[in-house]
Amino acid sequence: MKAGYKLKELYDLEKSSVQELPAFREQVRRAHARLILQVVSACQNPDHRSALRESLRVASANGWESLVERLERILAGERDETLLLGLDDEDHVVVASVLRGLQDPSSLPSTENQADPSFAAPGIAGVVIAAQRGDTQALQWLGQMASQMQRAGGEMARLGACLGPLSQGKTDVERLSKGLGASTRSLLRQIVDEMHKLQAQ
Repeated sequence: MKAGYKLKELYDLEKSSVQELPAFREQVRRAHARLILQVVSACQNPDHRSALRESLRVASANGWESLVERLERILAGERDETLLLGLDDEDHVVVASVLRGLQDPSSLPSTENQADPSFAAPGIAGVVIAAQRGDTQALQWLGQMASQMQRAGGEMARLGACLGPLSQGKTDVERLSKGLGASTRSLLRQIVDEMHKLQAQ
């Protein structure tokens, strides 16, 4: 699935933010579908809270303290949109998805549609292009994503190391992909291809 968007619609720097990008938002929802569903379920049925507690403990241990703090406030009964204030773009999407899911269950993501690399490519490319154009939110998100990839280790860490050069306009896939496995190299190539498409628009 490809996100249908145009560069000029996404990067009006006075009106857009990273969490509003369709590909980014949907990718985050897919990646965190299980957690989003767990929180909504636990809000509706206290018996489900014990399983969620372990997920929140793991999330907090992995550096998601701000997200966990907001989700715990939702579990305590808060529903105000001020819960979204001060969050980074990824956490913002997760919390907003939980709040919306509590009001409209049909909006919840499906666990059958997990994050997939081919869908990630246009979202990552769009944020890289925004960063090149001086969007401070995009720059912040790239840094956060690279940091998370580094913590994941392995192929993800090596791909994360490519984000900095990409944001500086270095798109030589052969040079950037040294040491990458076949699937990660393919994703990198897709990201670069999507960057070139966006730049041509």
